[in-house]
Amino acid sequence: MAENLKFHKPDGTPARCLIIVPAFNEAGSIAQVVSGLHEHLPEVDVLVVDDGSIDQTHAHVPKTATVVRLPFNLGIGGAMQTGYRYADMHRYDVAVQVDGDGQHPPAEVSRVIQTLLDRQCDMIVGSRFLEETKYEQKISRMTGIHLLRLWIKLLCGQSFSDCTSGFRAANRDVIKSYAHWYPDDYPEPEVLLLLTRSNFAVEEIQVHMEQRTTGQTSISLTQGIFYVLKVATALLLDTIRNPWPDHKGKTS
Repeated sequence: MAENLKFHKPDGTPARCLIIVPAFNEAGSIAQVVSGLHEHLPEVDVLVVDDGSIDQTHAHVPKTATVVRLPFNLGIGGAMQTGYRYADMHRYDVAVQVDGDGQHPPAEVSRVIQTLLDRQCDMIVGSRFLEETKYEQKISRMTGIHLLRLWIKLLCGQSFSDCTSGFRAANRDVIKSYAHWYPDDYPEPEVLLLLTRSNFAVEEIQVHMEQRTTGQTSISLTQGIFYVLKVATALLLDTIRNPWPDHKGKTS
């Protein structure tokens, strides 16, 4: 494992950082993603969670990274909880989620980690839309993001400009909570609501993200509306959920 000397906690001691890369059939991009992470952040450990890939994704991961292979596809929620359990078991101070498709530039990971440590908050979300940006999204997708943003604000009182962003860094308290329980279906928007309701401090920073060049799917208007309704229902149910009774978010 790498010696984490670049990043430091508020008390001056080195912060042990782990980058979690969930990967499902990313054989064509995973080597470049991991190599880029090690090039920009040689002091940070990288864990690739191969989520039941059938294209030999694990075989393309550079030897400098650790690989956990899941026997079948669990989806993003199960893959990320696997990563957070690993981070908790090995007592990392910071865990960063980075997509395996190359959408999250390695150079931005350092900013996300440093901001988390500087602000001493519980989680930092890398946002595409906090400031004016050239990042392009389909109108239907942006409409869905805005609707979910308004719904989350209504339910918890805090607004997030990019509630579906998977580019985020978590501190030790959040790592422990995620290791205990993590949403299966719509983790990105759900955890924003759940963490906020459980009194965790969640903030955003503007980041640059690459446009996705592969893996895009065509989603019809009807499918988009159905997705938003499903996520909105899950978020509503989350208002009566207490997933982390033994951690910081305990409310009773």
